[in-house]
Amino acid sequence: MTNKFREFIQKVGSGSHTSDNLTRAEAATATKMMLLAEATPAQIGAFLIAHRIKRPTGEELAGMLDTYHEFGPKLSAIAQPVIVLGIPYDGRTRTAPINIITALLLAAAGQPVIMHGGGASGERSYRLPTKYGLPLIEIWQGLGIDWTGLSLEQTQRIFEETGIGFIYTPKHFPLNQTLWEYRDQLGKRPPLATMELIWCPYAGEAHIIAGFVHPPTEAMFQAALGLRGITKYTFVKGLEGSCDLPRDRTAIIGLSSSNPAILTRLQLSPREYGFTTKNVPLTTTEELIKDMQGVLTGKASELMQTALWNGGFYLWRSEICPDIQAGINKAAELITSGILAAKLHQIKMLLS
Repeated sequence: MTNKFREFIQKVGSGSHTSDNLTRAEAATATKMMLLAEATPAQIGAFLIAHRIKRPTGEELAGMLDTYHEFGPKLSAIAQPVIVLGIPYDGRTRTAPINIITALLLAAAGQPVIMHGGGASGERSYRLPTKYGLPLIEIWQGLGIDWTGLSLEQTQRIFEETGIGFIYTPKHFPLNQTLWEYRDQLGKRPPLATMELIWCPYAGEAHIIAGFVHPPTEAMFQAALGLRGITKYTFVKGLEGSCDLPRDRTAIIGLSSSNPAILTRLQLSPREYGFTTKNVPLTTTEELIKDMQGVLTGKASELMQTALWNGGFYLWRSEICPDIQAGINKAAELITSGILAAKLHQIKMLLS
């Protein structure tokens, strides 16, 4: 098997003039061999860095997704389409994340959401390379929701009753954890990190929403999802590669259309919707949690403005509201009426 994997390294690592792309089947096999440790540590490290330098193709990402679909966890299908939020596992360091509030808003309005990631586990706090930023799981814990000890069956029950599910990879996908040491030692995100943004740990119809930083990533996402048969997606040039819309610049967004070959471009200026053009900085986790709790109770703040801006867009994109302004108004209503806080309380009660 190690000889087989060596062929993959030779193919992607032969330099700018002679390297070649993997086929979808080869990328799937390479990912499987890494997850199952059928390749040697030296081979895995060499492949990950060589593949990053070459840059992945959409076909290669599709092959990686094939293997994650085969070996990874999946929440069972429910009666309506689900949004899957793809957010970098290594978290945030500069700007305050709002995606958990966005997920609660969507679920409170009747749109189910699935999130996924790793990081802190119980009383032990550790952060993921290469950014070592604040991960989703720590924010959930700060709000009183600890997903880390739940079985997949328990997560499924909460998902079905509340409209929110969280795939915690250290618990639900332990094979995935075998590769994190390589990321730490290499100091660079491998193409696996790109693939994770469009991974769908769900067995039914899904709308994939993924953040990105570099424009070529969109084309890779689109090609990979097309090969996987996923036709509903949204790509956001968001804060620190997340799905969070920026306030300091025009939001650049790619939307799926009826023609799979066409990516509809949307540019949104926060100023046109009455929002000031500045992002909320991330200070301490404690301060962020305090500000989020203020949003849940309807307290006016800069983070509240970020919540309304993002909530308005996503309530429109999920077809709950006819336009973005209506989505902003709906988000404000969900917050001030206490429905948003009630959604968080519902999850807490199921965990108690």
